[in-house]
Amino acid sequence: MIVQKTIIENPKIHSRNLNFYYGDVQALFDINLQLPDKLVTALIGPSGCGKSTFLRTLNRMNDIIDGTRVEGKVTIDDKDIYDKHVDVVKLRKRVGMVFQKSNPFPKSIFDNIAYGPKIHGTKSKEELALIVEKSLKEALLWDEVKDRLHVSGLSLSGGQQQRLCIARALAVNPEILLMDEPTSALDPRATAGIEELIRELAGSYTIVIVTHNMQQAARVSDYTAFFYEGKLIEYDKTKKLFTTPAEKQTEDYITGRFG
Repeated sequence: MIVQKTIIENPKIHSRNLNFYYGDVQALFDINLQLPDKLVTALIGPSGCGKSTFLRTLNRMNDIIDGTRVEGKVTIDDKDIYDKHVDVVKLRKRVGMVFQKSNPFPKSIFDNIAYGPKIHGTKSKEELALIVEKSLKEALLWDEVKDRLHVSGLSLSGGQQQRLCIARALAVNPEILLMDEPTSALDPRATAGIEELIRELAGSYTIVIVTHNMQQAARVSDYTAFFYEGKLIEYDKTKKLFTTPAEKQTEDYITGRFG
């Protein structure tokens, strides 16, 4: 199997011969992938193909699962994130994550956003207020909630809750934002809002998004990687991958012949 050779100049993230195991079960096989800085990369493929597992290797979220094992390398800015000297807390500050289901804390909107900065040492009320405003503006939520920052984040609509979670991730000033099917639980209108937000954030952050929705991948991403059975089948600029894929397996998946 030949994976198209897509060379990224100065990649932000680079996996080299990455293998990943849940106990004795191998979930990723020799993943070599270069992800560009301050652009959006979509990971597509059928359920169970390894795309979410790969996403979680990028901020070591898989570390919290007993019995997992990593071989190979993942570098961010040419530094190996699996080196024994890496501070995982600092890594996850640099590499934020937004999950499939919105998960606001049972706190006020303000405290949801201020939580991360407080954990990382920001004490000044004025500074926290500025961070909250900036993060909510970046998440395109400020105008909707600025007059009710002290009501519960759980009172917001589904789409607003997901944007709140994105704002919470942005509040600690990450460089990379990982999104694991961030719109799968949302209605079409809320989904459109999140997609608009992703395009707004591109250019300021390196974004990696897992999605089952190929139309979404085509709309929001600059590059797309197609995974199947734990292997990277093809990786290219999104427009090229969707219009003239190099691999028949990619073509069969994006045209709906399987998956």
